[in-house]
Amino acid sequence: MPAHIRKEPSEEHIGIATDIFKLVSDPTRLKILWALLHGEHSVGELAEDVGVQPAVVSQHLAKLRISHMVSVRREGTKMFYRADNDHVLKLIDHTFNQADHIRSGEHE
Repeated sequence: MPAHIRKEPSEEHIGIATDIFKLVSDPTRLKILWALLHGEHSVGELAEDVGVQPAVVSQHLAKLRISHMVSVRREGTKMFYRADNDHVLKLIDHTFNQADHIRSGEHE
């Protein structure tokens, strides 16, 4: 079996993967994750980048934190968010690369 092919995923893995895809299928959360590809951001910075109110960003960040997709650090009274690990960054990067591939017509 080639190294990149894994054994069949368990039902638990399928469930977790499905939850990840559901989570990133929300446009606002996807925009937040895209911004975090480029480094750490505060809630205010993310709100400006994404074009929604800070309260909305906070609600989405709470869901992303629970799912271990983002982590947070405190600096004084400010909270700074970042992608939790390289897997999250790669997932979002690959997703947009695939979108570029489809949009450019390279899939034909």
